[in-house]
Amino acid sequence: MNRFTQKKSSSHLLRRLLVTVVLFSSLVTVLLFGTSRVQKTAGDSQAESLRLAILHSAVHSYAMEGRYPESIDYIRDHYGISWNPDKYLVSYEIIGSNLMPDVNVFQRTDTKK
Repeated sequence: MNRFTQKKSSSHLLRRLLVTVVLFSSLVTVLLFGTSRVQKTAGDSQAESLRLAILHSAVHSYAMEGRYPESIDYIRDHYGISWNPDKYLVSYEIIGSNLMPDVNVFQRTDTKK
């Protein structure tokens, strides 16, 4: 054996392996957190788009018929707005025929897991 090279001990190799495992675990955790955050943001954006589409359809109905639709079923049937009821809960509250309805869209949480 060359006198200038040092023999690597098993504790040194174990320490390097431990550092590698910790770094890899940290990267996987950050990646999983990032993808779940992106999915939540996309779901919120889709819920807001659905809310705006329902409101635009209600305003269009008011402009054409002189009154806001009495139910969300009217908008669904006459304006082609559709959504996945397992994913979104839509609240459509009519205040009066000449007042804009209150529309809220909530993203359902998955409770079946």
